[in-house]
Amino acid sequence: MIVPETQMRIRTAVQDDDAALAELDRATWSTLHAVQPLPEPGAPFFDERHLPGHYLVAVDGGAVVGFVRVAPPTPLAATAHVRQIQGLAVAESARGKGVARALLRAAMDRAREEGAVRITLRVLGHNAPARALYASEGFAVEGVLPGEIFLDGAYVDDVLMGRSLRS
Repeated sequence: MIVPETQMRIRTAVQDDDAALAELDRATWSTLHAVQPLPEPGAPFFDERHLPGHYLVAVDGGAVVGFVRVAPPTPLAATAHVRQIQGLAVAESARGKGVARALLRAAMDRAREEGAVRITLRVLGHNAPARALYASEGFAVEGVLPGEIFLDGAYVDDVLMGRSLRS
């Protein structure tokens, strides 16, 4: 997928993206969105649970400038019709250029291609920019787990959002 008005394209990640994605993950890490500790320098990005095929990457001028993880929410057959956004990051240099929106739309397209009829995500309550983006793309708040996450000395709401992929 090529994003209009840019040279950026979105493609499925490959194993060779590991170092670039690990670097991007560290560079974009913030308690605004991350519940895991800051990744260690040199730590691999991919592992047995985080496979390249679960990621879409935005590439601009040969550089990886963003990624989104879209995967089944559970291994259960009962949720096979659902995909979940499990991470979205955009390099500082690429922000404000529609990269996050393009990645989100590509994730929804990928989910539809895989037969999903619904997509969900979890976002921290204090992450207003992400919540606004998701809402603008048709995601609705479907639940809130008040004070579910403890970050930086404060309790933060875990906001559950979702939408149909049929529309």
